[in-house]
Amino acid sequence: MDKATEPRNAEKGQEGQQAEEENNSSSLVEKIQQLGQTNVVQAPDTNVHVLSIIGQVEGHMQLPPQNKTTKYEHLLPQLIAIEQNPKIEGLVILINTIGGDVEAGLALSEMIASLSKPTVSIVLGGGHSIGVPIAVASNYSYIVPTATMTIHPIRLTGLVIGVPQTFEYLDKMQERVIKFVVNHSNIKEEKFKNLMFDKGNLTRDIGTNVVGTDAVAYGLIDAVGGVKEAMEKVNELIQIAKSSRPEAIQ
Repeated sequence: MDKATEPRNAEKGQEGQQAEEENNSSSLVEKIQQLGQTNVVQAPDTNVHVLSIIGQVEGHMQLPPQNKTTKYEHLLPQLIAIEQNPKIEGLVILINTIGGDVEAGLALSEMIASLSKPTVSIVLGGGHSIGVPIAVASNYSYIVPTATMTIHPIRLTGLVIGVPQTFEYLDKMQERVIKFVVNHSNIKEEKFKNLMFDKGNLTRDIGTNVVGTDAVAYGLIDAVGGVKEAMEKVNELIQIAKSSRPEAIQ
């Protein structure tokens, strides 16, 4: 090889390496923008995926940048990926949210409830407002002793038209939330409505702030517990799911 061409080949090699690094970097940024994280799934490191729902659930309207948010459009493709990935056998959902967009929260709740794989949720800190149906959407739910859950009527923000149809729309949306919670937990509808419309529990507001052990006593959450209990439960549910498969029955 001509000695004069060696530096040029080295330069081309460096340029190719830089181009590859730039492509990898842009791909990483694209994943973060679309999904909120670099990896959609965690397998093969573990057969259990962990999903975090924190801050405020952001829906159709983008919240200010100083708000800590969970963008539901980031979670929906992750839930599909979890359902489709055979290496992922269970899902643990960590919840510490103040609530947020009702329709986005219900969409996440319905997605979690419709997964074929075992799901376990843990309420840490708080599972307020629309965080309540998200917490009960899993197959089994835990709450740590210090966590709280605020149950209150649905609110409308922005322009509101003062006509009876607005109230009817709000009432129907609220009924959807109530039915979902009642159908996916052990709380009675009458008890849940009493907590939702209580006038003496919250200052300058209607509703109830439920602490960990009370949430279990009401039948809203299945048990008091944290990460250890949740991991034990999801592995237990995974084993039950495996034993119930047709190919596992000889």
